[in-house]
Amino acid sequence: MRWSRVLSVVDSHCEGEIGRVITGGVGPVRGDTMFDKKLYLERHLDDIRKMVLFEPRGAVWHNANILLPSNHPEADMGFCILETTEYPAMSGSNTICVATVVLETGILPMREPVTELVLEAPAGLIRVRCECRDGKVLSVRLVNQPAFVYHRGAMVEVAGHGTVRMDVAYGGMTYALVEAADLGFAIEPSEARDLCVLGQKLKAAAVEQLPVTFPGNPDMPGITNTEFMGPLRRENGQLVARNTVVVSPGRCDRSPCGTGSSARLALLHARGDMAVGQTLIHESITGSRFSCTIDGLATVGPHPAVIPAIAGQAWVTGLYQMGMAPTDPYQHGFTLSDTWMETA
Repeated sequence: MRWSRVLSVVDSHCEGEIGRVITGGVGPVRGDTMFDKKLYLERHLDDIRKMVLFEPRGAVWHNANILLPSNHPEADMGFCILETTEYPAMSGSNTICVATVVLETGILPMREPVTELVLEAPAGLIRVRCECRDGKVLSVRLVNQPAFVYHRGAMVEVAGHGTVRMDVAYGGMTYALVEAADLGFAIEPSEARDLCVLGQKLKAAAVEQLPVTFPGNPDMPGITNTEFMGPLRRENGQLVARNTVVVSPGRCDRSPCGTGSSARLALLHARGDMAVGQTLIHESITGSRFSCTIDGLATVGPHPAVIPAIAGQAWVTGLYQMGMAPTDPYQHGFTLSDTWMETA
């Protein structure tokens, strides 16, 4: 047997969201920072993303991460995130998967009961605190880069749905956020397909009508996802809310979404609904939960921002080598609109 490419892969999921971690086989990735390396992967090595995430080896609900050495003196490790349509600057669920994998497989030493790491994502340094026992990472708490609001209460025209009230916020990725109840949704599993169809329409309208530019970095992607927000409620004195993020090309995030949660914290603070030090328990459409706290305040260019902290758990589900035979007809994978909605 001869393969033209071999990747060492650790499969894992964070609160239901798959986050593969590629630990070897990629080769050199040029760039001084992880953002530079992200751009290099996107422009020169996109065949890896297609191999790992497109069919027949992947699926629309898969994500992946490539472990890479960091040049930053504070970082223990770097990683770049691969999703089905983009290379995000940051992902909470993927960060939790990466931290869990590097500790549970011994790539970095685990110290019980707490291991603290600094990981470099394309968005910048992410400090994580991992609670560990008997060789298992029980919880990962990450402090994200600052999150902020671009637009509040914008009125957007959506074909077939009239005028929709919408907010736009950045939490590592940029989101069009809408109140689910305004559009007749309770964020239940049975609604997932309808949420995805409408979510893609909302995103397209937001991209057209609400331009955004990340301060100081024109290469940062604009609006790429939609977040449906459920109402705030209290359970035993704790602030709780449900949400689902529609990830392009049109599927629901299985976890509560770390960057989507960060964006929502920024919006809740801007609305006066959350203060520094308060915590939101954020639920996904599958019922899994993240604990989301506003750790502090910051500014990003002209925008007031919050410093979000997100906590959740990941589980390793498999270790294997993924190979590509030189005669395989699907060298770049394929997508079908029955599940991908938009084909690549």
